[in-house]
Amino acid sequence: MSANRRQFISTGLAAGAALTLPQSSYARNANEEIRVGFISCGGRAGGLMGSFNNVPGVVVAGLCDPDEERLGKAKQRFSGAKTWKDLRGMLDDDQIDAVVIATCNHWHCLAAIWAMEAGKDVYVEKPLSHTQWEGQQTVAAARKYNRICQLGTQQRSDPMQAEIKKFLHEDKTLGEIKAARVNRFGVRPSIGKRTEPLPPPSGVDYDLWLGPAQKQPLLRNALHYDWHWDWNTGSGEMGNWGVHVLDDLRNNVFRDEVTLPRRIFGGGGRVIWNDAGNTPNLHFVYFDTGTIPVVIGLANIVGKPDTKGSPKHPGPGSGYIAYCEGGRLEGQRGGAVAYDSEGKQVRRFRGDSGRSHQANFIDAVRKRDSAILNAHVKVGHDSTGWCNLANVAVQAGGKFSINDARSAVDVEIWQELLNEMEGTMKAHGIQESHALKLSPMLEFDPAKEQFVGDHANEANRFLKREYRKGFEVKQVS
Repeated sequence: MSANRRQFISTGLAAGAALTLPQSSYARNANEEIRVGFISCGGRAGGLMGSFNNVPGVVVAGLCDPDEERLGKAKQRFSGAKTWKDLRGMLDDDQIDAVVIATCNHWHCLAAIWAMEAGKDVYVEKPLSHTQWEGQQTVAAARKYNRICQLGTQQRSDPMQAEIKKFLHEDKTLGEIKAARVNRFGVRPSIGKRTEPLPPPSGVDYDLWLGPAQKQPLLRNALHYDWHWDWNTGSGEMGNWGVHVLDDLRNNVFRDEVTLPRRIFGGGGRVIWNDAGNTPNLHFVYFDTGTIPVVIGLANIVGKPDTKGSPKHPGPGSGYIAYCEGGRLEGQRGGAVAYDSEGKQVRRFRGDSGRSHQANFIDAVRKRDSAILNAHVKVGHDSTGWCNLANVAVQAGGKFSINDARSAVDVEIWQELLNEMEGTMKAHGIQESHALKLSPMLEFDPAKEQFVGDHANEANRFLKREYRKGFEVKQVS
């Protein structure tokens, strides 16, 4: 990508003109190298570096991280790459064509928007957004600046997904889909609870690490990774793994025809550990889509004290079940199995979890064609939205009652999920009125992406956050 082209599209007037040009006018030679910069050099970024580095014609040309130790290790791996502590330095460099964003969740949208404003294409890790509003601005930025923007829900590039959709919706071997369930069961340990705040590591520029998030005392034992379980920087397990399995649901069960649910009802809370986390480790939600009812069950705790395994549940620990007239399909990353109504296996699907998702992004960058992306930013925004709304259901919730949870939704899969959750609560002696929250039935307008109805005010306040000065996500129009 030439400096002249970068300069042309970096100005407001020229960017507006660029939108009127046919995409083919920016097409790149198939042999021309794509110079990629990495915003974050942590664990997930390390894996992505290997994936992108193996795509023909890609050069890892830039590395950025406010943690000097992580940055130094990445530099050892890619000695020819330029390095920055502040991502804005990378975005100012005309030699970087595209960026890969693998930061904490709270940085995803701001980094992506800044990058697209600077004329970079963007591959951003899941979940797209920390709040629904900022996800909307990221979608708008991709449109405004005519950028290629892909979400890192890599299962979208698995050819198996097309096979499953054909099986369910065209062949209809199992008949019509009647209901769907999503699971994320995986045990995680406590993150600890300190009496004195954790000082940020000496090699970390903590102001840059925080970025849009609020400056709050760190009462957990580690800065990195455990930010997932703090609303200030993370989205809990719902945004961490839930986005993958809910994206599979939207893709294979709904074929993306349902963008967002129209009603949400759920409960959950953080139980047992009494640690510094505040996101749920027990979470269960009902989604009214207007067609096929959906529930999701999530647990990061063991099923019973003094055991190691997750609570018992039907289907895969991280996956989905499509309940059909003549049986069910159980899907997860890398595979799926269909059963008839007698439980006999009908068909097995085998997936490919290779590097095709990153190659798909690079292909779209070369061709200047967002239409060929397997996880376009709008698709990623909608799938992330289910997670955001599920989290709002807990954040806006009040006193929990299992009887209230049962009476609100007369759907069989919801009642079955509640039975499981109640069993887990009883096994651990969890007092429901103190440990958990239950939302009201929340009505949602998918077109406006706003809650409506009786409880709109209490829920809508969680659709946007307060940003620190200098790190605001602004309205993109």
